[in-house]
Amino acid sequence: MATEKIIVDADNRVAFRNQVDYCVGTGRLGLALTEEYLKELEYVQDKIGFSFIRGHGLFSDDVSIYHEYEENGETKVEYNYTYIDRIFDSYLRLHIRPYLELGFMPGQLASGTQTIFYWKGNTTPPKDYRKWTDMVIALLKHLKGRYGEEVTGWPIEVWNEPNLPGFWYKADMEEYFKLFKETFNAIKAYDSRFKVGGPAICGVKDAEWTQAFLEFCRKEGLRPDMITRHHYTVEFPERIGHCDYSKLEDSEMRFANLQSTRDIVDSFEEYKGMPIHLTEFSTSYTPKGVIHDTNINAAYLARQLSRLGDVNEAYSYWTFGDVFEEQGVPDSLFHGGFGMVAAGNIPKPTFWTFYFYKQLKLFGQDCVYRDDDAVLVKGDAGYAGILWNIDGDEVTREIELPAAEDGEYTLITQTVDETCCNPLKLWHDLGEPAYPTKNETELIKSGAQPAVNSSIIKAEGKKIKLSIVIRRNGVVYYTIRKRNATPDRGYDYEKVLSFH
Repeated sequence: MATEKIIVDADNRVAFRNQVDYCVGTGRLGLALTEEYLKELEYVQDKIGFSFIRGHGLFSDDVSIYHEYEENGETKVEYNYTYIDRIFDSYLRLHIRPYLELGFMPGQLASGTQTIFYWKGNTTPPKDYRKWTDMVIALLKHLKGRYGEEVTGWPIEVWNEPNLPGFWYKADMEEYFKLFKETFNAIKAYDSRFKVGGPAICGVKDAEWTQAFLEFCRKEGLRPDMITRHHYTVEFPERIGHCDYSKLEDSEMRFANLQSTRDIVDSFEEYKGMPIHLTEFSTSYTPKGVIHDTNINAAYLARQLSRLGDVNEAYSYWTFGDVFEEQGVPDSLFHGGFGMVAAGNIPKPTFWTFYFYKQLKLFGQDCVYRDDDAVLVKGDAGYAGILWNIDGDEVTREIELPAAEDGEYTLITQTVDETCCNPLKLWHDLGEPAYPTKNETELIKSGAQPAVNSSIIKAEGKKIKLSIVIRRNGVVYYTIRKRNATPDRGYDYEKVLSFH
């Protein structure tokens, strides 16, 4: 078993922007009308607590906002906010706000019939740009009237992945730029406080689109509030039956790709330093990507979360839960869904990676150490850190920390790995029930919790020495704090254990 050492200087400071709880993704917004969806979101919000939520389908027909009708030989427009109010009311009740992705096209406003997904989101430009911008502004006015001025702080993104022909008819760059210009100008004319971004690209020709988008904005005198893009980290999948199998890409190559976007933005003097939002990120980009349910997904994303803030102001995991229907209703409990939580509020290993990073953020903001497999922060109470092991042999990290004083310290570790927190294996060993019973669900959920261990460490010479084992595909969250013992009169822990 390999041993690796970490020696920490308490006065050292390492750049580390931990925005793990800024935003999370969801399937189409209409799914928020279902009970299971809200149960999963409530669980995620209770344990992690994201600030914003972003999903598709704000203007799709199932949300039913846009309607045309004939009256006296004239085509008129009316809006219906019944469902969107119900959806956003649920979000705010769970202390999460919408990150408004403007799309897809209402059927009656669409210039064509091309759709995407099982639920047929229309992906063609508007037949009338004035009706499109009128609809956008009418919605913003309605939201402001219902929820108040806070709505101006809800970020806005124009469309989704227009560089892919499935999401934007023919991936027509010039037509998307027109959509962005008309939308951006209309929103800013209504209320300049709204933050509006784009081009929400994913993968294909990302550098070309980013460069051309900023050149267009410069030419038209537009200043987006943020540049948005997506970030997935697997090779093209192999489809077998209902499942997609993909190999993970090299982490450094993916980080370099993110840096290339930062470099392009900063090459424009007027846009230098403009925030970049990853409005979607994950490993696999398909809702049947079986890697999503695994421990290696959790370990790989631990490294991603340690560095995504280096060049991005914000990043949003796709998605919080497995209520998702892009390729149809899920066929089984563990089907490779995007969610960090499976049906029945079963947390996948990846859920705990996000939970650990949220705990790290709450513990302290001063990062004192970071490497490819570790991050450590200092807070008022002591130290907290995360260790991970991506598909490697078991490793021991020996950590030396400065102590304010000698004496006893309490080490708490929470471990997620293939041995102690592996709901996928438990489900597999049970026979892979597609639709588990209530008892089976509770059993699987019980096997989806971190293993918690504690020990007392004695500091000597004002130094604390820890030894933590990280097994293959493991993620470990640990805290070390000064121990303050307050026993009851006559209570002797060692005597209790030896009494018989």
